[in-house]
Amino acid sequence: MLLVEIKDQVAVVTLNRPDAMNALSRALRAELHRALTALDADPLVKVIVLTGAGERAFTAGLDLKELGSDPDGLKAANATEPSENPAWAVIACRKPVIGAINGVAITGGFELALACDVLICSTKARFADTHARVGITPGWGLSQKLSRTIGPYRAKELSLTGNFLDAETAYAWGLINRVVAPDELMPTALKLAADMVQIEADMLVTYKAMIDDGYALSLNDGLELEQSVSRAHNRHVTPEAVEARRAGIQARGRSQ
Repeated sequence: MLLVEIKDQVAVVTLNRPDAMNALSRALRAELHRALTALDADPLVKVIVLTGAGERAFTAGLDLKELGSDPDGLKAANATEPSENPAWAVIACRKPVIGAINGVAITGGFELALACDVLICSTKARFADTHARVGITPGWGLSQKLSRTIGPYRAKELSLTGNFLDAETAYAWGLINRVVAPDELMPTALKLAADMVQIEADMLVTYKAMIDDGYALSLNDGLELEQSVSRAHNRHVTPEAVEARRAGIQARGRSQ
């Protein structure tokens, strides 16, 4: 139900329940947590790409059939343990996670997408928050992260109607990084991952954390955080190290 392939320091993690629209069953949630924990600790992996099998769905969220037969199933909607809460499993990963959204990302699936660091979408991707229509409130971060990403007015439109948002509109609203044809989704995500792989591993982890931690603060507090982290990191950087990298940066600039 979960596929993991590692090549050239990039791990591709695929939710593999296409017949169930990659719904997040309890077993799949636990397996995703185990995989991300292992990849986070693997020195041979720098970047992770998360996607879904098939073209119908990234993931339709919690497995509603499973919830219907489990009296305690709805507790998963408010779970904070990464083994039960896949959004937190992604957020807990220190390495960059690129979401390659191949199809619909619905409710909990929307929350899982929002947990990723970068979102590349197929033209077949669509997003929907159906929490209100199902009669439950979100517990994996959607009510807070969505409004901070696209603004409260657009967030309320989506969450209070349950309407679908197509990929092109999601891009126009600043929800995602780019939209590509379905057959270009994985090549585009892997190319972006390859660009990130060129950065030193500790820098990827440090810079991602700086952005995430600072975003949760006021601007003044975020600037203080940046200064604190920067002083601790930059004291170990030598002029020789900067000069050694300069030529490579210039050559890359000429080729792009």
